[in-house]
Amino acid sequence: MVTTTENNKRIARNTLLLYFRMLFLMIISLYTSRIVLNALGVEDFGIYNVAGGVVAMFSILSGSLSAAISRFITYELGKNNVLKLKTIFSSAITIQIGLGIVIAFFAETIGIWFLNTQMNIPIERMTAANWVLQFSIITFIINLISVPYNAVIIAHEKMSAFAYISIFEAIGKLLIAYLITISPIDKLIFYAILMCGVAIAIRLLYGYYCKRHFDECRFHFIWNKQIFQQIFSFAGWNFIGASSAVLRDHGGNIIINLFCGPTVNAARGIAFQVNNAIQGFVSNFMTALNPQITKSYAAKNYTYMMTLIFQGARLSFYMLLLLSLPIIINTHYLLTLWLNTVPEHTVLFVRLVLIFAMSESISGPLITAMLATGNIRNYQIIVGGLQMLNLPTSYILLSLGAIPETVLIVAVLISQCCLMARLYMLKKMIKLKIKDYLKKVYFNIITVSIIAIILPICMQERLAENFINFLLSSLICMLCTYLSIYYIGCSYEERKFIYNKFLILKSKIRHK
Repeated sequence: MVTTTENNKRIARNTLLLYFRMLFLMIISLYTSRIVLNALGVEDFGIYNVAGGVVAMFSILSGSLSAAISRFITYELGKNNVLKLKTIFSSAITIQIGLGIVIAFFAETIGIWFLNTQMNIPIERMTAANWVLQFSIITFIINLISVPYNAVIIAHEKMSAFAYISIFEAIGKLLIAYLITISPIDKLIFYAILMCGVAIAIRLLYGYYCKRHFDECRFHFIWNKQIFQQIFSFAGWNFIGASSAVLRDHGGNIIINLFCGPTVNAARGIAFQVNNAIQGFVSNFMTALNPQITKSYAAKNYTYMMTLIFQGARLSFYMLLLLSLPIIINTHYLLTLWLNTVPEHTVLFVRLVLIFAMSESISGPLITAMLATGNIRNYQIIVGGLQMLNLPTSYILLSLGAIPETVLIVAVLISQCCLMARLYMLKKMIKLKIKDYLKKVYFNIITVSIIAIILPICMQERLAENFINFLLSSLICMLCTYLSIYYIGCSYEERKFIYNKFLILKSKIRHK
């Protein structure tokens, strides 16, 4: 039987492996973003983001099913039910193929109509925008069919596959950045074609890896009515939460385009690229942690599951705070250093999107625990219903003349309301003790954040923008955050554990 210590070691090993992957991807991503922005120009960069966002809106249909597939695969692996696992995998592929056909139909009808009649795109770039839409549809469907394969890799906790394939993906995107600078055809169209090509190559690599390493990854057309009902029943209620997140993110991008135009979409797109680079570190941690939460619930090890939820929430926030605070303090200088052209509104967009990411980070383990139960109807009605308020609230405020950044301000406020609703619902679902969570997680991270940010803000007001001061400011930010986490955020047992690990590392260095 696998022990708790072995599970913790596996989580740590997988997280470390995914961190190296993410560090490599972040460097490549930030560099290629600069090249792509300069090659396409601010307007075309914004058009790519908003045209792709039209297709992404159709993930309203796919998001809930993807979450259901991941949950059922991980749950059955936790119960060691190999036969049912094979049936679920083939059923999942069948479902995703059918869904891909449905989404392609709607994207080719409603999507094209919306892009050409409702979007705020210059008439001379409309042809290019339509090409982007077509290749975005292909890319979206390819990624849709990849979901069951990726779910199997995560369920088996074989994170090395992500690390190695990501190297190929990053090199491919770096090559794309170079190729569009010398493109003999329209750069925006060429960029969309090449991004689609990379998606196809990655899909083939994941499929090849899964077929070689996992017995259940052999697709046979299956029409298992019982499994279909289970997956669609789960996905039906999860649809509320999945669609509300899509409407918040991609719907927000579209209404920004309607009121503000593609240049503001470019600013938002840059902000989310920064966010993706930073949040990827936390996503890697949660990717390693999530299977253990689901498997612990399946094995009825509720005490260990609760420990993972509490520690996972705090650690997710701490990692984001440690990485985000230097960026929030030095946003303007960093953007100037990174990009030759910094679109208007980008600075505030970057700061708000990182605050939103920190607000959402502590909810990740709670969402995983909720999905593990399979009993999600009431949860999705309440929490998903709250999230649905993002789009209409933002639309009303923008129509009244609010600044574009209002979309993210609304998202942060509603995120906090959703967190409180999650705690209330999980109190009944998994007997979560709200008082303990508020004390050990919520008020803990608020205190850590306030203490960590005081000195960096005071210093920043007195420092001119240059590289030396940026390094000094970043060092102070990270030092204040680390000390605040260590002495206030960690319990005595956790500080003792960290100190002992430090002594072991110090001893190894000395012996070398």
